[in-house]
Amino acid sequence: MKKIVMVLGLLFLAAGAAQATPSTQIWIPSSDIQPFNKWHFGFDQYIKVKRTDAGARETTVVNNGITVGVLPFEKIQAEVGIDQRTISLEPYDSNPLYFNAKFGTPEGALFTGSPAIAVGGYDFGTKKDLTDFNIIYGVIAKTLGVAGRFSVGYYMGNDKLLLDKNGEKDEAGVLASWDRTMSEISDKLWVAVDYQGAENGYGATSFGIAWKFAPNVGVIVGYDIFSNEALKPTATFQVDIDL
Repeated sequence: MKKIVMVLGLLFLAAGAAQATPSTQIWIPSSDIQPFNKWHFGFDQYIKVKRTDAGARETTVVNNGITVGVLPFEKIQAEVGIDQRTISLEPYDSNPLYFNAKFGTPEGALFTGSPAIAVGGYDFGTKKDLTDFNIIYGVIAKTLGVAGRFSVGYYMGNDKLLLDKNGEKDEAGVLASWDRTMSEISDKLWVAVDYQGAENGYGATSFGIAWKFAPNVGVIVGYDIFSNEALKPTATFQVDIDL
């Protein structure tokens, strides 16, 4: 059973654990939180750019989600969300719903110069020991002028599902990222690099750029390199719409 769980879990994560998407960087959760009553719609695709060792081309993962801000305060904020994910792999596609939530404070809210702080969870699936990855995390972030914003944190999840390529428990790791609006070029252009530790399938280094086509519409193009060498990289295309 442990071997079956490991294989199915790696197939699922290799297909793109697109993450029941809280407000993110490219791959990892960010300290950003949706403002009160702002509805954020995300339409994400994760495309394998290399074939498997057997020569097969894995299917594209589609993750559609809604996240909304639920607290009417400036200094204390929270968001909740739900995602529907299709990965063309049973029994995951029969259990396609995942939930997320986040609570925190923006930069400068606690005192002058204070970092942003966020705690939350994502990929809370509906099927026990199959889709309940139950990732919980904490992250702090600070913008350092023209150098951009730096974030660091830690996460952990279900140790029955978060396994390395040998089937051993690998359920926790660090989170880190850098992002910056490239205002020298355009205020519409944003770049980011992020990292999620461990070799459990969530572990990856990701790079991406985004362009704001309108104040409430943006597109991210990114690339994910997994720490587990058994998992092939993915290209990601993400459309974000705020209402």
